[in-house]
Amino acid sequence: MNYFHLFCIKLVRYLLKPLSFLPAIIVMVAIYHFSAQTGSESSRLSYRVSHKIVTLTDEVAEKNWSDAQIEAQTQHIHYYVRKGAHMTEYFILAACVAFPLYVYGVRGFKLIFFAGLFCLGFAATDEYHQSFVSGRGSSPRDVAIDSAGILPGILCTMLIGWIGRKTVFAPLSLEKHNKEYAAWEEDQRRQKKRRRHRRS
Repeated sequence: MNYFHLFCIKLVRYLLKPLSFLPAIIVMVAIYHFSAQTGSESSRLSYRVSHKIVTLTDEVAEKNWSDAQIEAQTQHIHYYVRKGAHMTEYFILAACVAFPLYVYGVRGFKLIFFAGLFCLGFAATDEYHQSFVSGRGSSPRDVAIDSAGILPGILCTMLIGWIGRKTVFAPLSLEKHNKEYAAWEEDQRRQKKRRRHRRS
């Protein structure tokens, strides 16, 4: 086995644990920042994104839409872009929250429950925060829309974590297995010696 390669993997794992919380913190700060925007600021941002999507579609699909048609298409998808952005935010947040829990050994249903509960609570408090922002409001419906991205985000982290354990971090599992097997063999040898000693 390449011991330098194993050392590098151990170093990455050692650094990964404390740093694994950082992405979730960054995403929560970003969501808070977006929620702190006034209603008009938030609407302008999502409108620009919607307009960019329509213009790119026009260019790629060669629709040759007029300015009026582009404006109409932008207005049509604006609502869905806004709500899709909320789902995407919480997809990313859920993946980032599930990541450190996974790194510290939380697996299966426990991971889904704890990460999901945290993200759902954050979505609820974020909606409450919006009720104090000019031109914004809180809505249980928006919490439900946010929540639609949570489970897929957690499942994505679980899948990536499983792949990582089977590929990148597999040597660590193999090393642990070899140590356990060596300890078992040593125990078997000791037991044989005791039996021989008793017979003699």
